[in-house]
Amino acid sequence: MRSSLAAKLNTALSWGLLVLLVAPALVAIPVSLTPKRFLSFPTNELSLQYYDKLFASPEWMSSFWQSSVIGLASTVLATSIGTLCAIGLWRVSSRAGEVVRAILLLPLVIPPIIAAMAFSRLFVPLGLIDSYSGLILAHTVLSAPLVLITVSASLAGFDPRLEQASRSLGASNWVTMRRVIMPGIKPGILAGAVFAFISSWDEIVVTLFLSKFSVYTLPRRMWNGIRENTDPTVAAAAVVLMAVTLVAFAIWALASRRGKPAQ
Repeated sequence: MRSSLAAKLNTALSWGLLVLLVAPALVAIPVSLTPKRFLSFPTNELSLQYYDKLFASPEWMSSFWQSSVIGLASTVLATSIGTLCAIGLWRVSSRAGEVVRAILLLPLVIPPIIAAMAFSRLFVPLGLIDSYSGLILAHTVLSAPLVLITVSASLAGFDPRLEQASRSLGASNWVTMRRVIMPGIKPGILAGAVFAFISSWDEIVVTLFLSKFSVYTLPRRMWNGIRENTDPTVAAAAVVLMAVTLVAFAIWALASRRGKPAQ
């Protein structure tokens, strides 16, 4: 009886915390449906005019495209780098490896404003300010630690005897990693890729420092829209931003479920 009550309280508390975290973001949904010309809750009627304005605007569509290109490119790089680093550190498994791991996780600890200033100082002499290359590199550095964490968590449950068996049968390091290790940690790789994409898709602080006029990502356009006026199109863009994030999580969940062996 007590265990059942504790389980119900735990479930209620979990759902309460989830609602508390998600509810503020959901405010953008009714605001995006307002018929008025300023940010407000709809009262008597709903309107999709700001979604029409959003998808008919060349500026907003350009920002969607730029954010998608930067997000996908940085995701590929971050996933590759993070996965290889995690596998290498898993194989080393020493104090020196833990020191290297701590250094690689520093982008998660350093405040974004400090990272933005560092990137700006580094990229100016390299001519990478206001360029796709600069933002892709910066987003890769920021999101690679997320991949490292998720892949390392998957490797913690990976049986090293599978690797030993593969090597004993004559497989090379590359074949062992491609056919034995990576399929076994596929859920961690997929989760890291999703987190890397979302990190790049939502990033704003570093983007404000590194982009000027040529590169105008979606978060930056939303920031300028809020700062310069109160156009409800920003709320519509926020809803689309959340929808893309949810789709990314759904793809990861479906891929992870398909990757699990049948019981």
